[in-house]
Amino acid sequence: MKPMIPALLLLAVGNTQAAPIVMEDQSQLKVPGVQAVPQFVPPAESDLPDNAFGKMVREGHALFVDTRRLMPEAVGNGMNCSNCHLDQGRLAHSAPMWGAYPMYPAYRKKNDKVNTYAERIQGCFQFSMNGKPPAADSPQMTALAVYSYWLSTKAPSGVEMAGRGYPEVPQPKGGYDFKRGQQVYREQCGICHGDNGEGQKVAGEYVMPPLWGKDSYNWGAGMHRINTAASFIKYNMPLGKPGSLSDQQAWDVAAWINRHERPQDPRLVEGSIEKTRVKFHANDGVNLYGQEVDGVLIGQGTGS
Repeated sequence: MKPMIPALLLLAVGNTQAAPIVMEDQSQLKVPGVQAVPQFVPPAESDLPDNAFGKMVREGHALFVDTRRLMPEAVGNGMNCSNCHLDQGRLAHSAPMWGAYPMYPAYRKKNDKVNTYAERIQGCFQFSMNGKPPAADSPQMTALAVYSYWLSTKAPSGVEMAGRGYPEVPQPKGGYDFKRGQQVYREQCGICHGDNGEGQKVAGEYVMPPLWGKDSYNWGAGMHRINTAASFIKYNMPLGKPGSLSDQQAWDVAAWINRHERPQDPRLVEGSIEKTRVKFHANDGVNLYGQEVDGVLIGQGTGS
C-alpha cells in the first residue's frame, strides 16, 4: 500500500468565551478516555490474502487515502477520509476504522435513528466532505466498508475499545480565546495548512487539507464543534508531535479555526441560519454556528 499523505494539522487563535459543553448523546457510541491505553493492533498488509477479498480491501484503501481524486462525484471539497482518520484509518485516538466498524449498527442523535455502518460513512461524505453520499450498495461504499472490516479483524463486536474516537479534552475554566488561538495557528499550523487555512496543493491536488473556506468541511460536520476539533488537535497535532499542546491551546486554536466560514450546513432549514441553529446546533457540543462574533454572523457559508 502507498503511504498516506498526513493531514489536518489543525491549530489557530481568537477571543470569545465558550458556552458550557453539551456533548452529543450518541447512545451506545461512547469514546474511552485517553487514560485507556490502546491494545488492539490492526492487521498488516502482508496478512492480506491474494484473492477477491484482498483485492477489494486494497480498493477500499485506495479510496480511503485518495478519496477526492478517485470519487470526485461524491466529494465536494479538498478532503480525503485519511485527513480525519490518520495513518490510513489505523491510528489510535484518531477515530480509527477498527474502533468504528464493530460498533454499528448504532443509534446516533445527529440524525435520530439507528445507523448502519454504510449510513455512517454516507454522513462523512455529506458533511466532512461536503459532497453527495454514494449509494449504500455502490461498489465504492462496499470497498470502503470492506477495508474497515479488514482493519477490525479480531476486534470484539460492540465493545468500546481503547483508542476509539477522539478522547475528550475538558473545556478550560476560562473558556477559549481567539487571539491566543490565532497565535498558536501562526506558530504551529500555518506552515502546513496555509496562513489563511487554505491548505497546500501540489500539482493541483491537496497534500494538506484546508481548514476553512469553500474546500473545507461544512457547518454540519462534527469537526465544526470546537470541543471535537480540540480533541482531535490535542491527540494528533501538530503532525508528528501529538500531545505537545496544552488543553487550553487545543481549545483556543480549535475556536480560531471554527470561527471562520466554510460551506453551509446542507440541512439548512427554510434558508434560515437561526432555524438551523435551533434545530441542529443548539445542543450539539460547543460551536459558533448562528452566533455573532465581532459583529459578524457565523454560519453564512461560503460560495462554491
